Amino acid sequence: MIPVVTPSQMADIDEQAVEPIEVLIKKAGQAVAWRARKILKGTYGKRVTIIVGKGNNGADGLEAARRLRGWGVKVHTFQSDSVPYNLKDCDLLIDAAVGTGLKRPYLAPEVSVPILSVDIPSGICGLSGDALGTPVNADETITFQALKTGHLLSKGPSHSGHITIADIGLDVSHVCNHVLEKSDVIQILNEMNHRDHKWVSACWVIGGSEGMKGAPLLSSKAALRSGSGYVRMSIPSGFQGDSSEIVRFDMPSEKWDACITDSELRRFKSLVIGPGLGRSSQTLESVQKLTQVIHVPTVVDADALYAIGQQRLDNYSYRDTFVLTPHDAEYRHLTGHKPEKDRVSDVRDAAKKLNATILLKGPATVIAHPNGRCFIVNNGDQRLATAGTGDVLSGIIGGLLSRGIAPFEAAAAGAWLHTEAANRCSSNGMIASDIINALPEVLCETNMG
Repeated sequence: MIPVVTPSQMADIDEQAVEPIEVLIKKAGQAVAWRARKILKGTYGKRVTIIVGKGNNGADGLEAARRLRGWGVKVHTFQSDSVPYNLKDCDLLIDAAVGTGLKRPYLAPEVSVPILSVDIPSGICGLSGDALGTPVNADETITFQALKTGHLLSKGPSHSGHITIADIGLDVSHVCNHVLEKSDVIQILNEMNHRDHKWVSACWVIGGSEGMKGAPLLSSKAALRSGSGYVRMSIPSGFQGDSSEIVRFDMPSEKWDACITDSELRRFKSLVIGPGLGRSSQTLESVQKLTQVIHVPTVVDADALYAIGQQRLDNYSYRDTFVLTPHDAEYRHLTGHKPEKDRVSDVRDAAKKLNATILLKGPATVIAHPNGRCFIVNNGDQRLATAGTGDVLSGIIGGLLSRGIAPFEAAAAGAWLHTEAANRCSSNGMIASDIINALPEVLCETNMG
């Protein structure tokens, strides 16, 4: 797991450091200098321009300049408020102008050489990743001890380039936010139960409506591919489409929640509700009734989220076995506000308030537990901006839940598997079912048993 902090959290970590700030600056400057040396592929005859600001970020740059000069590099430094727009005659530009202390728009100089940014590219907000002015478009960024949220959100990833995290001796052991890595997913999947019968890992998918009957089918197939031994699919308005591996269970179009008895539900290890379900008054009422009495790990997605958002949140108690999977618009309906600039902290607060795991979809997906733990999954790309991919994600999580993985871990691992499978698909013309077809290869590589 890679720790992730906000700029204010990083400031607190700096203040609690055992070593004085002067020592930390020396360590940071040395790390910058070594990274620059690697980019330059040597030092003899090399020319480096460094833009330095007034804070610790600039101090890191000045320390890097001192070290590079000691190695024989020709170094030219500019103060951030007196930089010529066109910088010439250098082999590398080190951007130590602003860092995470961005308060006003920044105008990056024009260069045609590689750029190494210190901490975060100048002009990128360290909290939200938003661009302010014309930010530096770095080839590489070196940051210290932990990623900043701004590296992962909004414009941050496209401007940061390759990110190196340098260890300068700060304590980040208490950090609650982490980027999920493949090794973490392998560990999560190793916790799955070993089934000897299909009902040990049964999943029930409820969704679909007129014109949207493909959504629950995608979720059902994804659940099967993700480990469910038995998948039942119910479409309240009738059944359309077919899959020999998926079991059909018809329900009436109205008051269908009455068909889901406690004894029948206890046969299943997980439930997925919402994909393509529709928003008729009858549907909303059935969802609201069901979600208040349900007692199995459940993925609440799409239109089911809308139904839940109609309730008075202060009078509605979500069970900690629920996984809510909104995109930004659904999140606003669910919580009453759009995601804040501090996207990670906002989702954590919502998870605590609702007592449920929340997975907020986006280029960087944020998964939060009611206890404050948070995973960020950032291994996806534009291929996931395709109709039906959210239905696939719900099914993957439902499949992992059916194998006994806890909701928070299932949501995080599911998001990682979802994006990794998408990465195996063609960058042109990918459809949601392609992700399902790519899942076996990804699961094999993560040693899923």
